[in-house]
Amino acid sequence: MQAILFLITTLLAIFLFYKGTGSHKGILVGCLLWAVWVGIIAATGFFQHTAAALPRMMLLVNLPAIAGIIILYRSLAKKTVHRNMLLAVHVLRIPVEITLYLLCLEKKVPVIMTFEGWNYDIVIGITAALLLLYPSLSGKQVHPLLFRIWNILGLIFLANIVGIAILSAPSPIQHLAFDQPNIAILGFPYTLLPGVVVPLVILSHLLCLRANTNLYIPV
Repeated sequence: MQAILFLITTLLAIFLFYKGTGSHKGILVGCLLWAVWVGIIAATGFFQHTAAALPRMMLLVNLPAIAGIIILYRSLAKKTVHRNMLLAVHVLRIPVEITLYLLCLEKKVPVIMTFEGWNYDIVIGITAALLLLYPSLSGKQVHPLLFRIWNILGLIFLANIVGIAILSAPSPIQHLAFDQPNIAILGFPYTLLPGVVVPLVILSHLLCLRANTNLYIPV
């Protein structure tokens, strides 16, 4: 059940990012093709071979994803972003955290990767929903400084859980959670978390920060 929930979450993240960056079809097609590529490799069990000096996921998912973040961020420099759509991407961090908790109950991720451990990312998901509702409920816009601080905190919280996930996964660089390692992300569909969802969340923060000088952007 959580696998279906996570696949829906991933597709929603792609769609909301596509809408939030101006509905450019190239972005939608590119994200979907990348998700299919990562999913196919993960489904073969390729990432479950963890003895290599450099983790296979790092070489075929993490590093290309970083390159993709840089390329998209630069290519969208002069594009108008839609803040509410990008905020909605962060609301999806709530179902992601629920999925991680369910995976923890199945002994597929360590408790430190959940909101019962060292992962505070669900706070960003909840506050993203509040930021979306605030203008409608109060008749006021979110203060630019508050919005900037929120985005910076979101990146910090995300860096925290990404670091925990990497150090908890079976590999030569594992330093955490040896009793219950992070094995979920080595297989389909959860490889899409570091491969697709996390890069889109990072980009949504970065684009909102860049657009913060003109906060009243289209919604």
